[in-house]
Amino acid sequence: MKQIINLIVILFAAFCISSCTNDTVEYNNPEVGVFIKQLKAGVYNNKNELGIIVLPDFTGEDVSDLLKHADDLTVIPSFPTMYNSNSGKIRLGECILWIVESLRLGMPASMGCNMVEANADNYEAIYFLNDEEVLDAAARYKHWWENRKYPRTTWTIDPCFDDPLCGSGYRWW
Repeated sequence: MKQIINLIVILFAAFCISSCTNDTVEYNNPEVGVFIKQLKAGVYNNKNELGIIVLPDFTGEDVSDLLKHADDLTVIPSFPTMYNSNSGKIRLGECILWIVESLRLGMPASMGCNMVEANADNYEAIYFLNDEEVLDAAARYKHWWENRKYPRTTWTIDPCFDDPLCGSGYRWW
């Protein structure tokens, strides 16, 4: 009987601890760490006034923090884009790169957060990147972001100055 009571107390305490956390992602002032934690747990569900799950309003100031998670190959249950892949493999880092690319472009990078081979005929899973290619893309984005600290000048001859995937063989669909 004493063991049952102890088990009930432990379960109740665990429930209280897990339900009392205030980790919410504010739309206008998002915290990258909380957003990542919620995506991994599959509990991210910030909705707009129409009841549609939307991404937080990240800005260029968040790119450095976002890129810290770009090489995380954790498969997450879902990601709020217009098209979720039906391949069953949505990698956190690839979705983070999608956010960064969307910030770079000023509009959604694509309908989903899977990159494809540059010569892909369509948006089928057979054209999605493998883990090594996603890690390569993450390294390219990090390199691009670090080089953005140095402004483009008249003498800049790098044709890929503002295109992280330039020459990679990858693209957003």
